Amino acid sequence: MTDILSPSSPEEIRRRLLSVVKSVKGQVQNAESLYVSVDVSKPRPRRGGPAVAEPPDLWRDLNRDVAGCERCMLSKTRKNVVFGDGNRFARLVFVGEAPGADEDEQGLPFVGRAGQLLTNIIRAMGLERKDVYICNILKCRPPGNRNPLPEEIRLCEPYLKRQLSLISPEVICAMGSFAAKTLLKTETPISALRGRFHIYEGIKLMPTYHPAYLLRNPPAKKQVWEDVQLIMKEIGLGAESSQVKEVSP
Repeated sequence: MTDILSPSSPEEIRRRLLSVVKSVKGQVQNAESLYVSVDVSKPRPRRGGPAVAEPPDLWRDLNRDVAGCERCMLSKTRKNVVFGDGNRFARLVFVGEAPGADEDEQGLPFVGRAGQLLTNIIRAMGLERKDVYICNILKCRPPGNRNPLPEEIRLCEPYLKRQLSLISPEVICAMGSFAAKTLLKTETPISALRGRFHIYEGIKLMPTYHPAYLLRNPPAKKQVWEDVQLIMKEIGLGAESSQVKEVSP
């Protein structure tokens, strides 16, 4: 590279400086697309302690990045990006698979029939949706509610990692095979994963069945309630171990 400080005209020096700035900016953008992280030196909520205000620009930047995302073909078919919803200082985060038709229409997670069932589960815990945070592995609806593709998960997962890092919850409830397998990096069936805590980047993670699965298989509600009770115990909520809550929508 020609030395930008070598003797030259002011216009030539200005031109070279602009070229260097553009080059550096391009390198930074490429790095951001490969490595997704947050500044851990900044104040953030502490698990088990008082919430500390998170710099709003981190959430604003993440929201902006997701809203304008065109990393995969789902950006061509979506109506709305479904970022997530709830308490940004939540002790408990629910992670699902992907938005459905109702979520794509409204831009909010879990608002259809499965969402109504999740709301009932949350209320059975003694909480409201505003007390927890709800999001998905994918932020855009797969056409026809098909399963997420591996490449779509790979491209979208960094957004979820940023969300979870900003929230810093005590417990994550991974609902369904795709959420559990993605976060735990395993191919173990959800039936073998559920019922006990796993660790995701230092956070306790409880896999359980997806609410949509419960709509098709009502007897599995008992197992989900068992998983939920373990979560309740972990975060200090009262749980009646002998009682199976009715969580039908």
